[in-house]
Amino acid sequence: MQVDLRSDTVTRPNPEMLGAMSHAEVGDDVFGDDPTVNELERRVAELFGFDAAVFTPTGSMANQIALQLSASPGEEILAETRAHVVNNEVGALAAYGGVSSRTFWSEGGRVNAEEVASLVNGPGAYATPTAVIAVENTHNAAGGTVQQLGEVERLGRLAHERGVALHMDGARIWNARAATNIGFRKWAEPVDTLSVCLSKGLGAPAGSLVLCSAEKEARARTVRKRMGGTMRQSGYLAAAGLYALDHNLARLWQDHARARFLADELAAYGVCEPEEVETNILMLTGEGMDRIAAQAEERGVRFLAFSATRARLITHLDVDDAGIEYTAKVLSELLR
Repeated sequence: MQVDLRSDTVTRPNPEMLGAMSHAEVGDDVFGDDPTVNELERRVAELFGFDAAVFTPTGSMANQIALQLSASPGEEILAETRAHVVNNEVGALAAYGGVSSRTFWSEGGRVNAEEVASLVNGPGAYATPTAVIAVENTHNAAGGTVQQLGEVERLGRLAHERGVALHMDGARIWNARAATNIGFRKWAEPVDTLSVCLSKGLGAPAGSLVLCSAEKEARARTVRKRMGGTMRQSGYLAAAGLYALDHNLARLWQDHARARFLADELAAYGVCEPEEVETNILMLTGEGMDRIAAQAEERGVRFLAFSATRARLITHLDVDDAGIEYTAKVLSELLR
């Protein structure tokens, strides 16, 4: 058996999704006349209560566009130490936006509004002015943890009082919704910009969107063009996103249940705490994780070892109960 738990990005379109893609009505999105892209953008904007949504090839591009909408060269963003926007987007903030970053540590990756707001720099001749606070929901590197809505709401109010924008990297906002039953619009209300990804839990082959105000939409499309993200008949990819919204959104609880099952099975070996598994990400800690990952791969189970002591497994729609049970068996034998 082959089980790939390296990420929820490894999924492949099923025949039905491929059918939706092959039958998509397309145009030229550079000219704004691809009807399937337009429908996806309209639908996602409405889902989150934003004026506008702009389709992008990747989540990193969506994040960087959003951040450039609010931060100018010479300004900074504040983000949690392990945030994707500062750790996993290969310096795009500086390379494309001329923007610096400053980070803070938060337990479980969850923001504390008072602590974060106290870090905000105002304009002046010495300190780098803060332009944006970035929040990740769910927080990948912290183990798929969900932000506390009340803290995000408080941070939004405090940030706006200080003249600072709030951006949410919502690549896995779908999982936050599935874990809490908090509506998408409720998550979006406190933030100025939001990015969402279709190629993670929803299983599309590519595609993300940046959500913003109507006033910022033209600027977002300009930055997308500058980054090389404006595509032509991109409706074929947008069709996969529409299919994912219709068919793969409601089933995310299954991924969460499988991650928790795996945590329960492995907890006896001291490598995880099941109660910390909130969504579809399971972090393992302990000696020899790199060795165990290599041995597991020889037996058909793939996951990421970030170091000799830390590893990550992510459940997704291409791994069923049998795959999770096999993974639990293999890892139990190796850990034992």
